[in-house]
Amino acid sequence: MSRAQPEAAIQRAVFEHLAWRGVKGLFAFHPPNGGARRPIEAAILKGLGVVAGVPDVIIVNAGQVYGLELKREGGRLTPIQLETQQAMRTAGAHIATAAGIDAALAQLKQWGLLS
Repeated sequence: MSRAQPEAAIQRAVFEHLAWRGVKGLFAFHPPNGGARRPIEAAILKGLGVVAGVPDVIIVNAGQVYGLELKREGGRLTPIQLETQQAMRTAGAHIATAAGIDAALAQLKQWGLLS
């Protein structure tokens, strides 16, 4: 796993597992919300509907929405991530946070998204 971007390495592994072992018909993607932005660019994106704190992996399967936030071991959610996760739960999405690849795969299996 990359020292410079451990969460990116976890995310790549999650998408590889979804490609190989994901249940038939699931749709998964990463919303590219992260990264530094110039203030004008950030304002434009916000006006276009970008929401801060959206989980790293969004999955749609059988009419259900799942959001999985990935953290390195010991990583913590930011206040905006907590707020966004709660808003998504209130709207009916299944949301979880996983620290490390093993926890991420276990969560996906629990949701029935991996074979």
